[in-house]
Amino acid sequence: MRVGAGVMAGAGLPLGVTAAVAAVLDPWAEAEAIVARCSRPLTFRPQDFAITAYGAQPCQTGQVDGFVAYQKQGMVSAPLSGSPDCYPAIKAAIEACHAAGGGRVVIPAGNWLSCGPMVLRSNVHVHLAAGAHLYFNNNPLDYARDGDIDCGPNGKLVISRWQSNDCLNYSPMVYAYGQDNIALTGEAGSVLDGMGGVPFKDSKDCWWGWTGRKPADAPAGDHQGEINPRNPATLDQLAPSLSPALRRQIEGGRAAWRSDHYFLPALSEAGVPVARRVFGIGHFLRPCMIQLIGCSNVLLEGYQVQGAPFWLHHPVNCRNVRFRNVQMNSLGPNSDGFDPDGCDHVLIEGCTFNTGDDCIAIKSGKNLDTQFGPSRNIVIQDCVMNSGHGGVTLGSEMAAGIENIYVRNIEFRNLHWAGNPLWTAIRLKTNMNRGGYLRHFYARDLALPNGVKTAPMFSKRLPDAEVAPDTASSGGGAVIVFDCDYAPQDDVMRIRPPQVSDVHISGIRAGNVQVGSTLHSCYQAFVLLGPLASSYNGEGKPAILPITNVSISDSDFGEPFNSHQPWFIHNIKGLKLANVTISGKRYNLELSATPR
Repeated sequence: MRVGAGVMAGAGLPLGVTAAVAAVLDPWAEAEAIVARCSRPLTFRPQDFAITAYGAQPCQTGQVDGFVAYQKQGMVSAPLSGSPDCYPAIKAAIEACHAAGGGRVVIPAGNWLSCGPMVLRSNVHVHLAAGAHLYFNNNPLDYARDGDIDCGPNGKLVISRWQSNDCLNYSPMVYAYGQDNIALTGEAGSVLDGMGGVPFKDSKDCWWGWTGRKPADAPAGDHQGEINPRNPATLDQLAPSLSPALRRQIEGGRAAWRSDHYFLPALSEAGVPVARRVFGIGHFLRPCMIQLIGCSNVLLEGYQVQGAPFWLHHPVNCRNVRFRNVQMNSLGPNSDGFDPDGCDHVLIEGCTFNTGDDCIAIKSGKNLDTQFGPSRNIVIQDCVMNSGHGGVTLGSEMAAGIENIYVRNIEFRNLHWAGNPLWTAIRLKTNMNRGGYLRHFYARDLALPNGVKTAPMFSKRLPDAEVAPDTASSGGGAVIVFDCDYAPQDDVMRIRPPQVSDVHISGIRAGNVQVGSTLHSCYQAFVLLGPLASSYNGEGKPAILPITNVSISDSDFGEPFNSHQPWFIHNIKGLKLANVTISGKRYNLELSATPR
């Protein structure tokens, strides 16, 4: 090779090649490139469109008896009956701003009621002023009234994605489809409120009652887990080309497959087109609070979200997303804080999570809904996790894969450790149905001043599973949990073995809390449960690969409650511990665990 001016002395490599090699050797250089790309400022026309100029009027609020958290009753704030509806004004302001070529739609300080969704448009920046509190009315019909797709008795619906399966459903409270250069921001004290725990008008039920235990005197059948007679008794009509054997396998031989919760995944598995996956009115799949589909150049910043009916933020197939300084305080069922799904180049920074489910859960489709590809090139930094199931979670819906994830400088504060603890800090969950892969995951500088949950959470296994019951605390209770056999009884098509590799975690510092008369940081330091061949129910015997190339280094896990078995591993090859301290003992060794 010819040596010229652009060659590093003594190396014989062009400087550009050397830089590329260095970037591969240092994953954090790639993280910096993602940060730089996602931090590029968005630009909007310098014109404001105040919603008051389009007729919006503030509302009065009061306290009503509802749910402050999942199955926890208490007084919650809600607009008074007869409050003015600012939905038409918000819609008109956004449309006028978009038609003018863009600008900023301003929601001033005060309490506002919107009886319908906020639909974002390209080149529009919606901004909540300090002290603005926007309540989204808790009438499901308001979110099946103005969608783009007329589904007859089911309402006018939108293209949505529910637990990573595509469908036509109620509109999310904030929604965008195929838009570019959009922003939703707020100043200190601004709130987006989904009223998830506020009872519906003339009912004891609420959004949160559509799953789990129903409130007293609420309609028992209005529930995502109950058989819905509106769903056909067989897939024959919707998927006539299915073989009888495959149809039986998808239906699973259980009546509950006709509940909305299981019916949607069955439609995906059967290859039913999205246009025929119609839910909305008469069905009980709760909408997300904020869902953006197929959008690019997105800024979400500065506001607080509370009372979300379902997931708080769900960007799907989005590119160049910056999620910054958002406060999440929603303790309802499935209140995931931020769930990027099939997204590329996402920056999550400076956010605080107090959620009823996973704080962050990276996803990439479920069953056959993998058309958007993997979630990749995501940086999570400078965040605080107070309550939730997993702090940084991967899956469970990850059928198209997850790769190139960088996590740094996170405080898993676990502020409510005594009554509502964080279950685990780093969490992977998948199974033989959700499949997919995780590769190239890097995490460093992780503080856990109050540890995580100190009681075990043993997951339910299938009969004859190769891992005995009550041995792997994979539901929670460990600082790191990789569960490749997550909720296997939930899925009847267990035909896609997952793959996990190239995971490197360093700089964990776990503190202890008082548990009885002793101090503990967790139940176990880590649980790494690779795929279980016993859970596979497809044809043949495919390769069930172990978890490979995992390292944990320069970390102190504090004092696990289970000092006799401070970790659990299964179907893993070459786990490297370097300068890892558990209960005061330092470990430098390599571990493997092969299924018998």
